[in-house]
Amino acid sequence: MKHIPQVSLITIIEVIAILVGALSGFIEARRKRMDIVGVFTVAFITAFGGGTLRDILLDRRPLFWVHHQEYAILIFVLALIAAPLIRTLRHIVSERLIVVADAVGLGLFAVAGVSQAQAANMPIFIASMMGVITGIFGGVLRDIVCNEVPMVFRDGKPYAICAFFGAWLYIGLQYTDVSDDVALWSSAATITVLRLLTWKFDLRIGRGF
Repeated sequence: MKHIPQVSLITIIEVIAILVGALSGFIEARRKRMDIVGVFTVAFITAFGGGTLRDILLDRRPLFWVHHQEYAILIFVLALIAAPLIRTLRHIVSERLIVVADAVGLGLFAVAGVSQAQAANMPIFIASMMGVITGIFGGVLRDIVCNEVPMVFRDGKPYAICAFFGAWLYIGLQYTDVSDDVALWSSAATITVLRLLTWKFDLRIGRGF
């Protein structure tokens, strides 16, 4: 098996995933007409929820967003400008934008979760599950805080399966001649595309899937 990708690359992926996750949190909080505290809270748990649970399960201390306080500061600053910005641009904030943000976040968070689990010397199946947990749990917490049944549990669309498949693709590519960077980005892209296809064609578990 090849070496785990450099920390710098994982950091880049994690930052992009955090920003995308926060975006979906901002949009959902705006839909619920929350104040600035609500906007920050929803964005924060969406961006950091999956990674926090991953770190707890892997017994990693400090938590990734505590170790990198700049992540939390970034979300705080963005929350201050997100509410008025989204209100101004509400005519272009569509369901499609939310779905795309969720799909990109799912792909990036999932591969980051797998990589971090492998760095902690977890067995490959556990590493794949850590990828799924990292990918979906922020959205689960977001929906709970917004007083909704988490989307991943109620509409039958295979979000977790997309993440699981992409996690194993990433693991499998590590045994080939493909570079670590290519394996990481292609797996994240695969998860994102699969998620978007399930939305476009309304594919559901047990109903046409």
